[in-house]
Parts: sequence; structure tokens; C-alpha cells
Amino acid sequence: MTTVETMSINGQLLGTVLAVQANFYRVQLDVDDESIRVQGEKENVSPLPTPAMLLCTRRTRLKKIGQQVMVGDRVIVSEPDWSGGRGAISHVLPRQSLLDRPAIANVDQILLAFAVTDPPLEPYQLSRFLVKAESTDVDVLLCLNKSDLISPQVQEKISDRLLGWGYKPLFISVQNGINIAELTNHLNNKITVIAGPSGVGKSSLINVLIPTLNLRVGEVSGKLARGRHTTRHTELFELPGGGLLADTPGFNQPDLDCSPEELIYYFPEARERLAAASCRFSDCLHRDEPDCVVQGDWERYEHYLEFLDQAIARQTQLHQQADPESTMKIKSKGNGKQQYEPKLESKKYRRVSRKTQLQELAQLYKEPED
Repeated sequence: MTTVETMSINGQLLGTVLAVQANFYRVQLDVDDESIRVQGEKENVSPLPTPAMLLCTRRTRLKKIGQQVMVGDRVIVSEPDWSGGRGAISHVLPRQSLLDRPAIANVDQILLAFAVTDPPLEPYQLSRFLVKAESTDVDVLLCLNKSDLISPQVQEKISDRLLGWGYKPLFISVQNGINIAELTNHLNNKITVIAGPSGVGKSSLINVLIPTLNLRVGEVSGKLARGRHTTRHTELFELPGGGLLADTPGFNQPDLDCSPEELIYYFPEARERLAAASCRFSDCLHRDEPDCVVQGDWERYEHYLEFLDQAIARQTQLHQQADPESTMKIKSKGNGKQQYEPKLESKKYRRVSRKTQLQELAQLYKEPED
């Protein structure tokens, strides 16, 4: 049987969680020809079958202390059962980064995938994804697929526009293999999360980057000009040149869960202005305050104002949840927009049951007793 060598410390193994399903964790063990070393521990190298993968459970101790195990976690596996391909996660190493949606640890960068056409590139939707990606505090790589379907002049126009936003996009074509090698160089030896709306070719791109996979690819809906959801759960896939790529469930509008004060810093063009000068007021929301250095003629300012209204609405909703006497509520509308509506008094406007109505009617006709 073909064997490789892996780090073993007192019967414990170091690895990365690639997938989580039904309280089971698929862990890829660290493998190196010269073995893997962990500082502060004495190592004992032992052979194991290829591939170096175990299906693990979580130790009860971790459950008792509330230690969650998620995709991307660096973990220590104890008591491996090589014949059964099983093990148990005994420790979770400190995380370098953490994303909440999707829940992935130790991410190095977000590969934001959009299409320049089919479906058409929507600036508002792209801006929303970019703001969400910026809020994660990890590097953002903007990748535009289907570039073979547009002319060089249109491509240059899109590039100049996004440079004004503070991003240098990488134009690719999965169909024709354009700039795929350059994209691969950005992914090597990193944990990358690929995200973006449905129908832009994320699954096709992953199939090209990792030829051994065969992810199901959906077609773009002709009626809505949007793709159909094909990904079911978050999972890390090993790239041929090193590194891991996370395929995430597709979504059309990511949540903006930042505070109104934080929002402006997720726009690179606004950060540049704030770095050069300061607003008159320290709590400036850059909306209609005097002597604001952010207000101006930058293209995405209107996007910022819309996102700001949503951030304020979300903050208000959180306060209302803590205040049961509030008379207003937030109602979600299309395209992620929200608005205030009066909250009805549940007891006052609740429909009376038929049984209660009959009881009240019988009471009216009942003769009073002397």
C-alpha cells in the first residue's frame, strides 16, 4: 500500500477541516515528505494510507466548553482508526480569521466572482458584495468572468470604472481559458472563499481550477437573467498547486450587518478621502453634515447612502427587539431594501376564534339570574 508520512504527536495528528455535515468533520491531515513539526511538542512520525483524510467526531469536552468546529479550522485529531478512516477532534487551534456567513475559519482572501454579461453586471449588486467582502477584514480579489463575450473597448470601460472604485479586476473566461493561469497564481498556498451571485460561473470556474471535481453547473434563467442555485453546503477543495478553495452556497443579496459608523470604511474611495482629511464632526455619518470630506462626486456615494439607510434600519430593529414597548417595526422589501411600518397590537387586532364568538353570542341570549 502506498504510504506517506504525517506529523504524529503522542498519537495526535494535525489537520484542516474541509467539510462539516451532520456532526461529522472531514479532516485533511498535514502531510510532508520530511514530516510536519509543531513547536513545543516532541514528534513521532508514523505512516498512514493515502489519501491522508479522516472522518472525525468532536470530543465531548469541546462540546461542553462550547467550542465550535467549523470548515477551515486547524485541529488536532487523536486516536485515529486507520482501517476505518475515523478519528476524533480533541483540540481546535487559534483562528487567524473568521467569517460568519459562510462560517469558515482561517480564510486568507475572498475571490468575488461576477460575470460581465449573461447575467449582466449590476453595479448596485456588485457594490453590495464588495462592501460585505470588505467588512470581513480579509483581502478581496475581484474576478470578472465571460470576458470573451464583450469587446476590448467595453472591457476597458469596465476596468476604468472599477479602478475608480478602488479595485483592479481580473478579467477571465472559463469557457476560453483566458487568464486562468494568472488567477491560479493568486490562489496558491492560500485558503480562498469564492463568492458571488448565482449564474456567474462559480461552479464552472471551480471545475477548471480543480479538474478532479465535477460540480453540478446550473443554467442562467432566461426569465430572471439569474443563475439557479447549485451549491448545497460549504466545503474546502484542495487546489493542485497548493492551497484550498471554499465553494459556498450561492446567494443574491448578502446581508449588511455592520454599524452605520463602520460602513464608510468599507468603500476604498471613501477611505482614501478620510485618510487625507477629517470631517468636522467625529460622529459624522457623511450624509448631510456640514464640512464633511466624504460627500462629493464619487460614483458609489448613492450606494453608500442606500446602504447607510439599511444599516440604520438594522440598528433600529436591534434596539426594538430589546424594547418590547416599541410601536414601530422594520419591513423588508425587494432588493434588500427596508422601511418602517407601525407595529399592530397583537391582542387588539387578533381575529376572535369561532368558538369564542359562539360563546359570546350564547351569553347575550342567556337570561340573567336573579
